[in-house]
Amino acid sequence: MDLGLRGVLAPVLTPLTPDLQPDLPRMVEHARWLLEHGCHGLVVFGTTGEATSFAVEERMAVVDGLLQAGLPGDRLLVGTGCPSIQDTATLSAHAVRSGCAGVLVLPPYYYKDVDDQGLFRAYATTIERVGDPRLRMVLYHIPQVSHVDLSLDLIARLVESFPETVIGIKDSSGDWAHLKALLERFPGFGIFTGTERFLLPTLRHGGAGTICAPANVLPQSLRTLCDRWETPEAESLQAQITWLRDLLATLQVPAIPGLKALVAQRTGHEGWLRVRPPLLSLSSEQRERLQAAVAGRKPQAEEGGALHRVWTEHRP
Repeated sequence: MDLGLRGVLAPVLTPLTPDLQPDLPRMVEHARWLLEHGCHGLVVFGTTGEATSFAVEERMAVVDGLLQAGLPGDRLLVGTGCPSIQDTATLSAHAVRSGCAGVLVLPPYYYKDVDDQGLFRAYATTIERVGDPRLRMVLYHIPQVSHVDLSLDLIARLVESFPETVIGIKDSSGDWAHLKALLERFPGFGIFTGTERFLLPTLRHGGAGTICAPANVLPQSLRTLCDRWETPEAESLQAQITWLRDLLATLQVPAIPGLKALVAQRTGHEGWLRVRPPLLSLSSEQRERLQAAVAGRKPQAEEGGALHRVWTEHRP
């Protein structure tokens, strides 16, 4: 069984109103821009979308709003993982009923040092409570944040027990050895790298693509690599898509508020600068340094300067 989505999936940033509610019209604009500029699909309420900062009702309302605005459900993957398996089941069932392509599911992440049996029961119970054969689940492995590891044996057991439901994984460990082990042990499984650094080797090993934060601002570059990964220029293209993450790290700018600041610069909408606590918006000084650093980059010849121009053109 396949998710039906491969390639570049952007974990969509969540814009906020002054009272820190999801700004749906702004989010619709951004989602459409991403699809128009190269993304094969979108992830709603992933880590980059500040998922765990929103209540179940808020998350379902946003999904409803995106679909009502005409965004195609078959190109949406919905982040549904919560510490409560009932909350996860509620969000997952809603995504299925709404016609979304699938769900991206963190393990229950509050309790640490849980074993594979406990994690298996959590995922199995969620699937049983949804009780819908249309459910397509992508596991979400991000141990540096969740502090919960999804072992290869656990994944194998889930795939064996629910072959029509558990159809992929997003690996955000940042560990190529672990990602390579996944690709080798589970050929044909829908494996997405959570970092663009590994996009080319993931594709070469039969992986599905990437779900990565920089797709919010560099969808064209990522799409170009996905389209040309078998060409002689692939290595060069891979080398050119890591600059934004490197830049954020060099400037010591947190990724989510940093990406929001760049979207604010591209669109001219200052509301994009808002984040929900406990995250903090960038200071004026941080924004100026980031924008100056991005503006100082030279155009990239292979895209006619698109990487350089993306901040000032194609405003919605």
